[in-house]
Amino acid sequence: MTKHYDVIVAGAGSMGMAAGYYLARQGVKVLLVDSYDPPHDQGSHYGETRIIRHAYGEGREYVPLALRAQELWNELEKKTHHKIFTQVGAVGFGPENNAPFIEEAIASGKEYHLKVEQLTGTQIREQFRGLHVPDDYSGFFEPDSGILFSENCTQAYKELAIHHGAEVSFHNPIKDIEAYEDAVQVISEKGLFTSDKLIISAGSWCGKLADKVGLKLPLVPTRQPVAWFEANEALFNSNVFPAFMVEVPAGDTRAIYYGFPTFNGCGVKMGRHDYVHAIDPDTMNREFGTDENDEGHLREFLNQFMPEASGPLKKGMICLYTRTPDGHFIIDKHPGYPHISIAAGFSGHGFKFASAVGEILSQLAMTGETTHDISIFKLNRPSLKDPIT
Repeated sequence: MTKHYDVIVAGAGSMGMAAGYYLARQGVKVLLVDSYDPPHDQGSHYGETRIIRHAYGEGREYVPLALRAQELWNELEKKTHHKIFTQVGAVGFGPENNAPFIEEAIASGKEYHLKVEQLTGTQIREQFRGLHVPDDYSGFFEPDSGILFSENCTQAYKELAIHHGAEVSFHNPIKDIEAYEDAVQVISEKGLFTSDKLIISAGSWCGKLADKVGLKLPLVPTRQPVAWFEANEALFNSNVFPAFMVEVPAGDTRAIYYGFPTFNGCGVKMGRHDYVHAIDPDTMNREFGTDENDEGHLREFLNQFMPEASGPLKKGMICLYTRTPDGHFIIDKHPGYPHISIAAGFSGHGFKFASAVGEILSQLAMTGETTHDISIFKLNRPSLKDPIT
């Protein structure tokens, strides 16, 4: 006999697991389905840590969502034995008057009255001795920002969701989805499930699952190398050094690098944000170093801006971004089946919002509405029709 649920969550990574928790704690009969057993090393939450920042270079519209996400992460930390967040601050810098990402972060902080210190290149060098910042650069420091332990976050939501009665079906790829006027049927490797509502939150597989319910989404999964480097612990440990975002010229465009201080000798972790080459998440080469730029671009950055963090490579890994044409998320209801919600295209800056996105998805599933302003994430926005470049 096919088992029926109030809500099925297709894809139980960071966003889906959070949604499962918020639904289950309301007494909703929810099933979380995933091809793996989250947290795992195949998706976009892999790699131990993520930055959470409130002053937002991708657009000031994100600031209220970031602040709500922070509240929910703090709440989660009180409910679990896992370490969720540590406040180390975040520094950002780039060429003065020629770094739109940095300038928007500063502007968003001012608009929402956040603690954001504007700094000259000299002041950044004085405050963080490990940084070699040119005199013609400027930036900011946001002391209330910090680091989320991404796999702990997903694990904590998983444990709490199950505690509140959520059912799980892991190592269970979804083969097909049939949508009806007031229900859905999910066909998986382990059997059939039906539900009144469906949430699709499958990361780099969102495009493939959305296609099964008639949605052609302009999503491009991309391969993102991340690496840890041996560093001068006196300069770069988390007691004295923050998370960082740096906008630098790269030919005719700009590159954004990001990274983390070293915790307990793990090394400085960093990556580059702007790779856009499309991959298939099922066939992607997941071996770090198979492309010379996996380490090469990161090493070039460290040699220029953080030479005492450019020690031997400690480890490297590959994670996934799923990009939209405009870099903004997709969080909306299916236009033809309003009982299906989708969260996709987090474009490399979404994890910090997973707690709030889970709350949004739970609200959309139960009432069709949300208390959050998600207007910039709608499916019908004109910029979703543009190609990804």
